[in-house]
Amino acid sequence: MQVPAPFEYERATSVDQAVDLLERLGDEARLVAGGHSLLPMMKLRLANLEYLIDIGDLRDELGYIRIGVDEVRIGALTRHRELLESDDLAEFFPIVRDAERVIADPTVRNRGTIGGSLCQADPSEDLSAVCTTVDARCVIRGTGGERVVTMEEFHRGPYETAVEHGEMLTEIRIPIRPGGSSAYEKVERRAGDWAVVSAGAAVWLEHGKIVDARVGLAAVGPNTTGIPAISQRLRGAEPSDAAYAEAGEIAADSCSPTEDGRGSVLYKKHLAAELTARALRRAVARAQDAASGE
Repeated sequence: MQVPAPFEYERATSVDQAVDLLERLGDEARLVAGGHSLLPMMKLRLANLEYLIDIGDLRDELGYIRIGVDEVRIGALTRHRELLESDDLAEFFPIVRDAERVIADPTVRNRGTIGGSLCQADPSEDLSAVCTTVDARCVIRGTGGERVVTMEEFHRGPYETAVEHGEMLTEIRIPIRPGGSSAYEKVERRAGDWAVVSAGAAVWLEHGKIVDARVGLAAVGPNTTGIPAISQRLRGAEPSDAAYAEAGEIAADSCSPTEDGRGSVLYKKHLAAELTARALRRAVARAQDAASGE
């Protein structure tokens, strides 16, 4: 049976205490909430830590979904199940429910958190692509206060984030813009598996035209959670299958997948193109339905 190396355990009772513990214990300390990403790595001895700080009791501070006038705020300890079941969140950002329906299984969704998913920074992780697609911001708290970074700034590379020593992710903020909607498409080998390829799309319409669009991909390389060339191509365009297909071609050209048991490079590039087009088509349809009051 695989077991982790010995470590010291601390249970935080507040965000301030958790930050103080991180600062005091140093680089060998790590936060744990749901534990579905970190604990398997510890059992395999891929992560050997001296201290584990349990923040599972901080849900009163960090477990929430708050819909404001111009943004949605989501606490870092909000669980996948809560994101899936929130009708208010789905009204503004249906992409979140799309993604949560295909993330893992009920056991993981009942315990895993949005903060844990983002901080894992796995290139195949769904919510990273979702948050980039909807132009989310991440709130990071340390002993010196809070700072807010974009998703592009937050993800510095595979398994690396902008959260520094003595800091923790506390909140995700998503701006609410009129005329918009979103969608997520994923191909997986079996239900709940890591994506072979996935694509998220968010669009904003005005007078029937696309005034802005964002696309985020997962599982096709380390730097494909935002593709500015697609945004540039679609701004001012009439919604059409030709425009979606061209955006898909840009997505395929922009990604750098590797061949593995899930598929070849050519197959993954084909999926990147096809799923980008599908997500854009569905996002536009949702935005049009919302504008017509359906």
